[in-house]
Amino acid sequence: LHQLYYDPNIENKNLAQKWLMQAQVSPQAWHFSWLLLHMDKVPEIQYFGASALHIKISRYWNDIPADQYESLKSQLFTHITRFASGSKIVLTRLCVALASLALSMMPEAWPCAVADMVRMFQAEDSNVDGRARCLALLELLTVLPEEFQTSRLPQYRKGQVRSVLAQECGSVFPLLEQLLQQQDSPGFIKQKVLKCFSSWVQLEIPLMDCENLIQAAFTSLQDPELFDTAVEAVVNAISQPDAQRYVNTLLKLIPPVLGLQEQLRQAVQSGDMETSHGICRIAVALGENHSRALLDQVEHWQSFLALVNMIMFCTGIPGHYPVNETTSSLTLTFWYTLQDDILSFEPDKQAVYQQVYRPVYFQLVDVLLHKAQFPSDEEYGFWSSDEKEQFRIYRVDISDTLMYVYEMLGAELLSSLYDKLGRLLTNTEQPSTWQHTEALLYGFQSIAETIDVNYSDVVPGLIGLIPRISISNVQLADTVMFTIGALSEWLADHPVMINNVLPLVLQALGNPELSISSVSTLKKICRECKYDLPPYAANIVAVSQEVLMKQIHKTSQCMWLMQALGFLLSALQVEEILKNLHSLITPYIQQLEKLADETPNPSNKLAIIHILGLLSNLFTTLDISHHDDDHENNEVKKLPVQQGPNPVVVVLQQVFQLIQKVLSKWLNDAQVVESVCAIFEKSVKTLLDDFAPMVPQLCEMLGQMYSTIPQASAIDLTRQLVHIFAHEPAHFPPIKALFLLVTSVTLTLFQQGPRDHPDIVDSFMQLLAQALKRKPDLFLCSNLDVKAVFQCGVLSLKFPEAPTVKASCGFFTELLPRCGEITPVGQVVHENGKVLLQAVLEGVGGQASRSLMDHFAEILFALNKHCFSYLSIWIKEAMQQDGFPSARVTPEQKENFSQQILSRERVNKRRVKEMVKEFTLLCRGLHGTEYTADY
Repeated sequence: LHQLYYDPNIENKNLAQKWLMQAQVSPQAWHFSWLLLHMDKVPEIQYFGASALHIKISRYWNDIPADQYESLKSQLFTHITRFASGSKIVLTRLCVALASLALSMMPEAWPCAVADMVRMFQAEDSNVDGRARCLALLELLTVLPEEFQTSRLPQYRKGQVRSVLAQECGSVFPLLEQLLQQQDSPGFIKQKVLKCFSSWVQLEIPLMDCENLIQAAFTSLQDPELFDTAVEAVVNAISQPDAQRYVNTLLKLIPPVLGLQEQLRQAVQSGDMETSHGICRIAVALGENHSRALLDQVEHWQSFLALVNMIMFCTGIPGHYPVNETTSSLTLTFWYTLQDDILSFEPDKQAVYQQVYRPVYFQLVDVLLHKAQFPSDEEYGFWSSDEKEQFRIYRVDISDTLMYVYEMLGAELLSSLYDKLGRLLTNTEQPSTWQHTEALLYGFQSIAETIDVNYSDVVPGLIGLIPRISISNVQLADTVMFTIGALSEWLADHPVMINNVLPLVLQALGNPELSISSVSTLKKICRECKYDLPPYAANIVAVSQEVLMKQIHKTSQCMWLMQALGFLLSALQVEEILKNLHSLITPYIQQLEKLADETPNPSNKLAIIHILGLLSNLFTTLDISHHDDDHENNEVKKLPVQQGPNPVVVVLQQVFQLIQKVLSKWLNDAQVVESVCAIFEKSVKTLLDDFAPMVPQLCEMLGQMYSTIPQASAIDLTRQLVHIFAHEPAHFPPIKALFLLVTSVTLTLFQQGPRDHPDIVDSFMQLLAQALKRKPDLFLCSNLDVKAVFQCGVLSLKFPEAPTVKASCGFFTELLPRCGEITPVGQVVHENGKVLLQAVLEGVGGQASRSLMDHFAEILFALNKHCFSYLSIWIKEAMQQDGFPSARVTPEQKENFSQQILSRERVNKRRVKEMVKEFTLLCRGLHGTEYTADY
């Protein structure tokens, strides 16, 4: 222990800790724990002794003979009395140990445990002063319910012990009431009493039994020293789930909560954040947990409405969150709950409540928009970045609440926001602050982002108002941008209004501070309104080009901007697309040509990856065949199908040699190779069949790349090509040749040792699975070594990386069903299937992560379905090996598993998965432990 606490050497400390942890659970701990508790030892050492006792009692209860219960109990009582005026941390540990003993003994071996504890400590003991005895008893009574919550009692015992404890509160509560009401009880005793009450209410004790103590806790709220503890006690008592059954008691609690309003107002005036926070927690606990029960008491509607108004005061508490107040955020979920409860009543009752509460919710919208306002620029300048981030999250919470409230208030809410904004912007007498305008727009945006406002009659007016806003600062400009973005679907249905807002967006693109909002808004407009943008295309492209050349935006915004341009160009005629592409891409191609001649170094690598990224993002969305348009899109707007080569293919063919040149210098660099592959992968995904003219050159390039330096991204692109062109006899020969080349290069890699390339193995297994799914006759090729491929799959099953193992399982799940139709596959499986089964059983036996068991079960299921006669022989032979697949399973358990797997239930995939889960737990020695309860 001295080594653990005082040795400066960290390795010695760790060694000591390891040894001590073993000592704590050893049989000798029963002996040395008491010795370490001698009064001449220092508290750290006594603490270890008390902890060891607690561990022995709580975890090794079954080791204690029943005839020793009583002596253990009396020894613990003696020590607790002894430490009542000693070290606090040791006293607490001893109390926890006695609590654990009581929980294990009650009710049979120790029927009235709690009453006994109270009696023992109330007995006069001349050596220990009464106050110390009282504190020790309160500590013991406080830790008892806490120990119950964390105890490892089995489920049936938990229920039994909980009800015994709930009955025993009759021995505890009168004592607590008496101590709180005594005039001469010192503050620290009252504080302990409130903590003790807090601990007991969590045992689901009937609320009416807690009434007197709750009232006493309300009284304690007037005492600053007891305030925090009293708040916890009241909140815990009100919040327990069982409390809603006691409606009369809940109704009695409303007046004392309302009685706190004066104290709340004074706290707000004097800037006492702790007090206002605590009182708000109490009001919200009563309102949020019991709104349904209290709404049901129709004759008490006025007192509940008064509580709702008190919570409204807390929502609108003066000051800016989180700098001058932290209370308002506590109230937001209450408004959700109240609305849900009102809307869950049957129509007649709902109508009555709507009459009362609609005005309240309109007031709430005003309060929330006031709270969402930014502080003055000067004040905001003093906020830390952490405070600004908390404020941003708070505004998102307000935005979510407004969106929710829309369900209650409907279109009238949009009209009221529009009227306020209109008055604000047209009032020349009193110029408004930008903060006020921004908050109203923010409210609008919150609703328009998620709710379909196409039917609202106020949106045209709003679009008309937006250009009138004098934008004086970044926050307001951002909100204007996001509001326009939220209305992009509406603009698609009302294209005449585009010109009202597009100039604002293009102007904002040039401001680096508005980067995220302006680029994301332009992208939304280009995506939703592309068929109406041709008249503006030249202007949009020109502005975008200018900001890209000036490098105003960060990388990710440049990529979004390219995606926006891809959407925009998709709707133009082919000649127009090519003309725009030429002017847009040429500067980058020239830059890339220059970079391709330079010697590779870190800075030109970043520039190359940036340019390749811009091209991939442009090609991700440039789709003239309109694969991604929604079916409901107005058919009228569809353009005629284009003739001639696809513009993307034209561009790719022009830059192909340059890309090869870049590659030749950067083949060693996985990131550059990945960026090159991404261009083609994105293009293939978007163009689908239109990509065909590129297939031969791309396959040739990929083959050269992969033969020189194998990389996962090249295999992933090959997989994409197999997927799309598998059924195209005209385009498939080069893909077939590439597939065979990739396979043979990867097999060589396996011979050299694949452990350093889990990503390549993962991608290769996915490629094989895709080939089997889309083009199984690839496995008929004379120059494909099916046996070697099979063996690689088996090796991959033993990799430590879960994604790789998952991909290998996917390969076998596709391969095994082909045993009958593809002779080479059938032959290899019949000759080598036992090795596969062996690998699967090793994984189930504990070699592989438990999260992969369903994937292993899929292989067993497929073996069963397609090679049953072989499987029954293989599984017998495998299970006969000693200690296989785990030394923890008995021959009977292995036999039982084999029979289950071969039984009639083998046709039910879900059952096979359950069998494998069950067996893997046995193999790992985890079966029946709490560790697997949620597995």
